[in-house]
Amino acid sequence: MTSMKRRIFLKGSLATGAIGIAASAGLLTPRASLAAWPKDAFAAKDVNSALSGLFGSSDLVGSDKIKIKAPDIAENGAVVPISVTTSISGAESISLITEKNALPMTASFVLGTGTEGYVSTRIKMGKTSSVIAVVKAEGKLYSTGKEVKVTIGGCGG
Repeated sequence: MTSMKRRIFLKGSLATGAIGIAASAGLLTPRASLAAWPKDAFAAKDVNSALSGLFGSSDLVGSDKIKIKAPDIAENGAVVPISVTTSISGAESISLITEKNALPMTASFVLGTGTEGYVSTRIKMGKTSSVIAVVKAEGKLYSTGKEVKVTIGGCGG
């Protein structure tokens, strides 16, 4: 029994040491996690600035091919479950904007080619607001929205 614990400890120590040496030698770098991100879009104070920062344009076309699943009333604004589905062909990205948040750009997901147009996440809402789903497909921006009420027990009533 003791020799098994010793072996597990030695294997773990050896693996940790090898990873540490590789990282310090520059063989392992977190390039994917340090990729460029749209800082201007996520720092924007209004919806149009957020859209311009992310897509370079704020021209949206309404679409019935985008469906938002969200609660009508969110009891806790700190964790509001949202899912977005789109049947628009060639969808490149799905983004979520919460209109009345201090920083409206909530999330942006880049979809790979051949990926199903579906995302699911939890967002934070400061108060009752419209949640806008924006789908970029073939260079155009499509959107739909849903009003979500945040109760007094949430983040601002």
